[in-house]
Amino acid sequence: MNRNLRVRWLGRMRFADALTLQEKIVSKKREDRSLEDELLLLEHESIYTIGRTPDRSSLLGATHLPHPLFPINRGGQATYHGPGQLMGYPIIDLRRCGQDLHRYLRWLEQLLIEVLAEYGIPASRRESLTGVWIENRKIASIGVGVRHWITMHGYALNVCGDLSPFNYIVPCGINNVTMTSMEKETGRPFSVVDIARAFEKLVLDRIVQLRIIPESQPINV
Repeated sequence: MNRNLRVRWLGRMRFADALTLQEKIVSKKREDRSLEDELLLLEHESIYTIGRTPDRSSLLGATHLPHPLFPINRGGQATYHGPGQLMGYPIIDLRRCGQDLHRYLRWLEQLLIEVLAEYGIPASRRESLTGVWIENRKIASIGVGVRHWITMHGYALNVCGDLSPFNYIVPCGINNVTMTSMEKETGRPFSVVDIARAFEKLVLDRIVQLRIIPESQPINV
């Protein structure tokens, strides 16, 4: 089966450059629906982001932040991105997938849960809280944007490295949340590029699940 999903590893990239690339791909896909979906895998230099919200309390004032702040067009409150995180930006036309944003978010969560399981890390969802958790510790955050049913932004999986920048904000607006990583949970070293390879292999196998439209799902034509 031709899965029509292109996966790219981009290495370390500035947030603004990655955002420009996403917007360029989204624009092309709006003009030509036949273009393949894409998944961009990368790391960022240290940065804080916050989504479209008038409530900026999760920034705790923002003036104390040790890294730059970048407001963006996704949902959600403040979070941190930096070295040691695997960023995944799926640019997927949900018109091929039943136009169901909720189902797309659950699909992303399941991918992350399955990748973590491959390394012996038991992760799960928490009711009413988007993302992936190990008990009450958050290991992956999800924040997406959608334009004309084409997705952008995506997920951040904490693989390794310094988690202290999260201490300067209320991550995702969740009070008293503890952030964790694959390295912290297992005591074993991990590289972001290795986890990116594992994610690429899994998503190429699982993309068909997103594109199977449930029989009860109405389709707009």
